[in-house]
Amino acid sequence: MDLVAIYQCLCDHTRLRILNLLARGPLCVCHIQDVLGEPQVKISKHLGYLKTHGAVEVRREGYWRIYSLVAKPDRTLAANLACLQDAASEDKTFRRDLEKLTSLRTKIAADAPACCASPRSSRGRASRLSRTTRGTC
Repeated sequence: MDLVAIYQCLCDHTRLRILNLLARGPLCVCHIQDVLGEPQVKISKHLGYLKTHGAVEVRREGYWRIYSLVAKPDRTLAANLACLQDAASEDKTFRRDLEKLTSLRTKIAADAPACCASPRSSRGRASRLSRTTRGTC
């Protein structure tokens, strides 16, 4: 990934917060939205930007899109993401986001939220989806 593209991805506070969350594991858009307290359209716009520039990847599970950091980041991106993690540990907003994420994952482990259950029925795909997203989105 080009160094300028990396810094363009990192030059926005919301994108930094998203990358910080995704460093902890894959998340669906609705969970990122819950943690950041931002509208879905804003989160989706930033995720699209990060995807276009090669910082995140997405997979579909039913109706939902699960975002994660790229599986094999190049050396420059990996170094900058590590730097973000070091700096984020000192920032109260990033720490608060991680606390909210921990709380959300605890809630997911107890009972998958509505966004992770299929609107069709509680059998088949919905049950499998809920099991696959527990603790990961």
